[in-house]
Amino acid sequence: MSLTPPSRPDMSEKPAATAGDGFGLRFTFPLMLGTSLNPVNSSMLATGLAGIAADFHLGPGPAASLVSVLYLCSAVMQPTMGKLAAIFGPRKIFLSGVAILLAGGVMGAIAPGFQILLLSRALIGIGSSACYPASMSLVRRRAEQLKTGVPSAVLGNFSIASQIVAVLGLPLGGVLAGAFGWRALFLVNVPLAAFALVFAAKNVEKDPPAKASGVKESLASVDPVGIVLFALSVVCLLQFLNDLDHPAWPLGTVAPVTLAALIWWERRTASPLIDVRSLARNPALRRTYIRQMLVGLGVYASMYSLTQWLEGSAGYSSFQAGLIMLPMSGVSMVLARLVSTRGWVRWPLLTGNFALVGGGLLMLTAHERSPLILVLLTTGVLGFPNGLCNFANQTTLFVQTSADEVGVAAGLFRTFGYIGAIFSSSVISLSFGDHVTDAGFHRMGWIVLALGALTVLTTLFDHTIPTTVSQDNDSDTATEGTLR
Repeated sequence: MSLTPPSRPDMSEKPAATAGDGFGLRFTFPLMLGTSLNPVNSSMLATGLAGIAADFHLGPGPAASLVSVLYLCSAVMQPTMGKLAAIFGPRKIFLSGVAILLAGGVMGAIAPGFQILLLSRALIGIGSSACYPASMSLVRRRAEQLKTGVPSAVLGNFSIASQIVAVLGLPLGGVLAGAFGWRALFLVNVPLAAFALVFAAKNVEKDPPAKASGVKESLASVDPVGIVLFALSVVCLLQFLNDLDHPAWPLGTVAPVTLAALIWWERRTASPLIDVRSLARNPALRRTYIRQMLVGLGVYASMYSLTQWLEGSAGYSSFQAGLIMLPMSGVSMVLARLVSTRGWVRWPLLTGNFALVGGGLLMLTAHERSPLILVLLTTGVLGFPNGLCNFANQTTLFVQTSADEVGVAAGLFRTFGYIGAIFSSSVISLSFGDHVTDAGFHRMGWIVLALGALTVLTTLFDHTIPTTVSQDNDSDTATEGTLR
């Protein structure tokens, strides 16, 4: 799977991409719904963990493994599903993934024991992981068929949809668990998945014949050895990063060993999961992955440390803390819509990076008696990196990869985001220690500020980031960001 930068096509061949050109809701809505099923399942279950622990007589640790298993499966399976989409067709993989998720929802709703429930969450993680890389491949395929530029509005919709469901996941989970019990948190996947399955089957064109014909050829193209080595590397790394208070040093040792084995194998196999040679020749794409990981770490570290500080030090209730976080979500969605409809990339990315620095500075000024307006200002400022950077990095990746490689590249993009998200929990734990205090929150402020400064540097001196992306052949300033 080559990860070298593709060549630029002629801009004069690109008419404006409109809904009538094939990017209307019939095509995009099932894809948006599918890409949202992973984040909504990530956040929604938090409200049901206490009930699950009570029903199966578990402690908080085993119950929390239902959260981590989805993250781990997602981090491993996102690029794997992108690889399968490139071999067998993105429509097939999207539909197969949604079907797996639906089965996981049914299994969780009727699970007689905790092990079956754990398997259900794994299936939900695996199935939902197919949707994002397959959707990116489907959008790229349609854009090239229609000879349009980058469909930035569609990419923005993906980002906004994920943010909306991440925000709504907790209250939705609370309503469902409170009214119907925790099994409803699994059962809700069934109608959502069924709707996405039917709508996508009807409105997304069929894939061309698969490249691999026989079973042996198909197995070789999938690169099972590469998948296993990648899975071992990611799982060991994430498990190690997840609890640096009590480091699992054996896992920390295994991770680089399996990573080295993965690189060795991928350099020699004919159809690698990750073409490490091409990735080594594409520094722009590597920088995009690093920016996404740093932004993910900064956003999640600030968001989760802020909610803990609001309740543990500033004296707000859980309900009040949730309301205080709303400006972050609102600002994120408004800004993502604003920049995606205009195709702006470089300046929103820089703005989001500087806002992360600003969020860190505001965290340094906060104390337990800080006025509410300062706290609201902090959450509003932190909405900038959340709304701007995800869209800008996603769009940058879209123009840095070709149609054949965009699925794997998009999957790796999500994997780097998961690394940042999971690492944030250890960073918060190390900063706060045993008790949530102003001093611990200030340490988090310095960390967020440093992460913001790093993202500024990786953006400011990266001249491969497009200024804008164009869906219109009349724009002379947007040629940097057209499909290449």
